[in-house]
Amino acid sequence: MRDPALASLSDLPDDRPVLIAGPTASGKSALALRIAQTRGGVVVNADALQVWSCWRVLTARPSAADEGAAPHALYGHVAPGRSYSVGDWLAEVAAILRAAARGGPRPIIIGGTGLYLTALTRGLAVIPPVPPEIRIAGDALLAEPDGLARMVAGLDPRTAAGIDLCNPARVQRAWEVLRATGRGLADWQAETPAPLVPPESALRLLITADRDWLADRIARRFALMMAAGALDEVRAALPHWQPGAQWIRAIGAPELAAHLRGETTLDAAIERAVIATRQYAKSQRIWFRGRMQDWQPVAAG
Repeated sequence: MRDPALASLSDLPDDRPVLIAGPTASGKSALALRIAQTRGGVVVNADALQVWSCWRVLTARPSAADEGAAPHALYGHVAPGRSYSVGDWLAEVAAILRAAARGGPRPIIIGGTGLYLTALTRGLAVIPPVPPEIRIAGDALLAEPDGLARMVAGLDPRTAAGIDLCNPARVQRAWEVLRATGRGLADWQAETPAPLVPPESALRLLITADRDWLADRIARRFALMMAAGALDEVRAALPHWQPGAQWIRAIGAPELAAHLRGETTLDAAIERAVIATRQYAKSQRIWFRGRMQDWQPVAAG
């Protein structure tokens, strides 16, 4: 599959970071690598799933060959069991930006986690950490049959109006913040400081893809993942499985783990994983349309 194409790579500025967003399986990595190889730069991960050291195949992290072809950063550097937040990611990106300002390679920041890229270009509210006991209570509530609905009902109206109420991670985060601080997440976000990368200081590219093309691409890519050892990757992680942990949210991991536990057939697990990936791509496109309308579109395929 071809990577997304720009009219001319020679038109890219050398003095600004390049930011590349797009739905999963749309070809972001290929474009970032091509820019790094032809114009220079370090490819910086902005995908919340690709930070985990246990998932290379299942999250479609750049291959060892790709990492050898150009500098890469923030891929697979977080061990399971750690917590990792958008604030942690921003702190690491800030160090890369400082190095670039001192003459280091220009960052090419690429990923599909809209929250990361929005926080980078719009700023991130500084919210006090959530105590472990509240996180444990949130995990327990979310695990109940009506847990998500009860969490939604417990949110303050301003926050509820501004988040995806079908996204359990987003709802749980808002629920925890309200209980830990007594203030809604939206109130904290209203006090957001200046962004690390102001929009005008970077070239911001948003890969767009036809829904049917992307659905086919997702199915074919997951088949390639299976052939490359995705099931073995999940099998290796299964002894360390922690329900509710961040690292087990890699798309396809819960489905393949269910098969390895004897709860479903492999074909059914693969089908569910492909469906989950397509649903994730849909939620990504919704985020991009709602918050990144001023990014330059680049057609995939």
